[in-house]
Amino acid sequence: MSRYIVIENVSKTIQSHTVLNNINLQLMKGKIYGFRGKNGSGKTMLFRAIAGLIRPSKGTIVVDGKTIGKDISFPENLGLLIESPGFIPEYTGLKNLELLSFIQRKITKEQVEEAIKKVGLDPKDKRKFKKYSLGMKQRLGIAQAIMENPDLIILDEPTNALDEEGVESINQIILDLKNAGKTILIASHDRESLDKVSDEIYQIDGGKIVGHEVITHVAV
Repeated sequence: MSRYIVIENVSKTIQSHTVLNNINLQLMKGKIYGFRGKNGSGKTMLFRAIAGLIRPSKGTIVVDGKTIGKDISFPENLGLLIESPGFIPEYTGLKNLELLSFIQRKITKEQVEEAIKKVGLDPKDKRKFKKYSLGMKQRLGIAQAIMENPDLIILDEPTNALDEEGVESINQIILDLKNAGKTILIASHDRESLDKVSDEIYQIDGGKIVGHEVITHVAV
């Protein structure tokens, strides 16, 4: 199993406040990594750095052999959900995802519809996004992250606002993606959910990695 993401001595300071403090990680391809920590601990900021949305004040992040900010601006083949999904309020879920799919033109309308169905929504639903419940908005955000079959998937609180059935459904999607060879990074407050899907869990506090746990899943 090869090293897929290598993070070396990464720190980030914003207005004299250190939000990431000397992060060092080596993450393998085809595994699910959970990140646990309270609000403001640095989870989202770390995800932003890996995704190329912010530049570290020092250190390097390498994804699939390419340095972010040097060789490439963003990881190639990335699916991303960070914080609340943002879509055009006046458009349907399908229309929103179709517009996003036009950027890279990698997938068909049928594949967009399939991603919407996979997360438990109806692609033929004529309601505008602004009429969606919080749970529906979250599901559409996950559909957006997975619809182009990315190799790397980063999900920040993916089960936020979902009921128990919705959480189980999304957890199964995440496990299916892992079985398809995807590398998945998840930040979540839901300890039980994170334990269920993760191969390894990192604890973050004050911008530092303060704990690491390998999860053993017992076959049922």
